Amino acid sequence: MGFNGGMKRLFWNIASWFGGIACWLAAGTAYAGSPNSTSHEAARQFIVLNRSGGDVETDFRDISKAFSDQPGQRIRYGVGDIFSYFRKDPAEVQKDLERFLKLSEKYDMPVVVQLDGEQWWEARPDLWNWWDPSQPGYNPSNRFNVEWSGWEPEDAIRIAWRNWGTKFRVLPPPNLMSPAYRAAWHGEMKRLVPVIVHWWKHLPKEKRDLLVGVKVGWESSIGVNAWYYPHGNDLADQPAANDPPYGLKGNQIPSRGMATLGYAAARSAGLRTHGELTEGDQAEVVRRHLEDLSHVARQCGLPREKIFTHAGAWKTNEMLFGTALNRYSCPGWSVYHEAYDPHQCSGIQNVLAKSDAKYWAGVEWYFQGKNKVEPWMSAFQKNFVDPRCRYVCIYNWPDIRKNPPAREAIAKVLAGSTAQN
Repeated sequence: MGFNGGMKRLFWNIASWFGGIACWLAAGTAYAGSPNSTSHEAARQFIVLNRSGGDVETDFRDISKAFSDQPGQRIRYGVGDIFSYFRKDPAEVQKDLERFLKLSEKYDMPVVVQLDGEQWWEARPDLWNWWDPSQPGYNPSNRFNVEWSGWEPEDAIRIAWRNWGTKFRVLPPPNLMSPAYRAAWHGEMKRLVPVIVHWWKHLPKEKRDLLVGVKVGWESSIGVNAWYYPHGNDLADQPAANDPPYGLKGNQIPSRGMATLGYAAARSAGLRTHGELTEGDQAEVVRRHLEDLSHVARQCGLPREKIFTHAGAWKTNEMLFGTALNRYSCPGWSVYHEAYDPHQCSGIQNVLAKSDAKYWAGVEWYFQGKNKVEPWMSAFQKNFVDPRCRYVCIYNWPDIRKNPPAREAIAKVLAGSTAQN
């Protein structure tokens, strides 16, 4: 318990402190002489293909072969990638990020960088392991860093479930308002964002739009991408075959048809310590979390128009739509059902009516209509008719690689955007 608990936590706190110094220095140089994207880059929009496994350079090469840029294009294609800084060794994450940015230059391909500390955090048992003294990171106090199914520490959960096409088990989700958790991701953001700022700042002026944006959050929410069955801890040591067969009910807020989560975060945030946990409590936690992420990215030298949030929302006009909005970033959402026309999503449009941000984005996007060229083209056009729609990020490139109608539609939209200048 010694090194895995107190000593390891001390190590990460020291690393976070040095990361803060690096971020402060990067921000200082960035504000003094960084590129001003609004003055140097053309008013462009982007169709971004999100990577999903495989070799990174192979994806850059294949995407560059599938599509082409022409002089004067208003819409360009690009590639996105996710860097989960709690999923593996920090040095390895930074190395992956640096390679990704270098490949952007090599292939002259715009990029979206997603920094994730929510969905995957296997490499930080010193934050989440509150239950198993035989495993690394064990510390009973870690129960304050994970979510609870009630108001007391004994309600801490040690297992959760996720469905991204199929249901599987995951670690308990973080308490988004835990001081220790927040200090940890602050440290990682302050280490990685300056890497991006330094790269961007040293690009030639004509290549400044290679950085489309940095995305913070990943469908940020509570009890959705890591839900908890009632009495789920009793299932943790049983085979997955014993898990309940039913799944999430997105319209049933705040429980989503499962055991309600968010008690730990609401308590840590000072919202309440007893009574009924509400949709408003959950939304306020997510709003603060995304604002904090955006603020740190802003402090590290990124201008507001390069920072995009990623809020998750599943029910018409639910409060989570509004969590995407803050003064440090541009709002972004997952857009699936209304990908054919985001003007039909009242939740998005209500937030945009209040937003003073220069841009917004469909930061996780996939057209779900008829899989033919014309409907795909129409979907892109209905998104980009709004000049504030900076990009749509298609999840994922492997699906588009084997989808000829989608690829043809992208190519035609790119080519057609030249004539619009």
